[in-house]
Amino acid sequence: MTDLQIRRIRFAFDDPIPFNWNQANPAFSTYMNMVSIMAICFEKMLVAAVREAMPTIADAEVAAQADAFLRQEAQHASAHRHHVRALIRSHPGLQHTLDEAIAAYDELTATTSLRYRLAYVADLEATFTPFFKMLLDNEDTLFRPGDDRVSSLLLWHFVEEVEHRSSALIVYDAVVGDKAYRMFALPRIVRHLLQVTTLITNGINDHVPLAERAIDTNTIKPYYRVRQLIRGQRLTGLPDIRPALHTVPWKQKLVTASRVLMSQTPMHDPAHAPTPGFADEWITRYNRGDDVSRWYASQAS
Repeated sequence: MTDLQIRRIRFAFDDPIPFNWNQANPAFSTYMNMVSIMAICFEKMLVAAVREAMPTIADAEVAAQADAFLRQEAQHASAHRHHVRALIRSHPGLQHTLDEAIAAYDELTATTSLRYRLAYVADLEATFTPFFKMLLDNEDTLFRPGDDRVSSLLLWHFVEEVEHRSSALIVYDAVVGDKAYRMFALPRIVRHLLQVTTLITNGINDHVPLAERAIDTNTIKPYYRVRQLIRGQRLTGLPDIRPALHTVPWKQKLVTASRVLMSQTPMHDPAHAPTPGFADEWITRYNRGDDVSRWYASQAS
């Protein structure tokens, strides 16, 4: 049987949510808002793929793991919908951006093989543990200064991604089993991710006034800075807006980048990946009944 818990947590997104929810770090605010939009469409595809795969899983323990995995992911998508709806109430044009992102993943579900979609899920999920470890190891500078409602949603999501870090690969191995195929599919997966990321960044620029987002989202597109430097052009956006991860030490960024790359190799086992101590702290507080929907406020009280 699986050890994964299904935690249904209500986050208070009925009141207005500022787009720039961490004014000390506007780039990080926008980056995490993009994560909220991406979570809705990616996790919809993930849940559909795992449900399609489950009838072919003969091992009862793997089936239990798959069921708990998709139920956790469904909870994440639902919570992020509440966050994004709050943003859409203030910026109605973002509904079009959300619809386009969902359509991009719906098309993937309709037009690609189950093998490819399970590889997509396994490849992307493998990157989450090293990347979210870096974020959670620096939660004091990245999340604490921001709106507690948004911070608490993200902290919960990232902790549970670390908790079920092996689930996607367990399902992939049980259904597909071809370790080399994950690497073979990776370039196509990266292209799709870049397309959806570009769609979302363009949508935010189009539908959220600069006064509220504080940055030109072109500046956080992958390879943007490299392209501008090659072309000899100045970087656009506000000159005093620092990069989203400027509070994270460079050594941690380099270690994270190497671990993300290693996560895509055929023999990588997420179960052996280093995990953030914050995840244990979060689970301890949840289990004793703390209000984790207001992580910092309940901690202070």
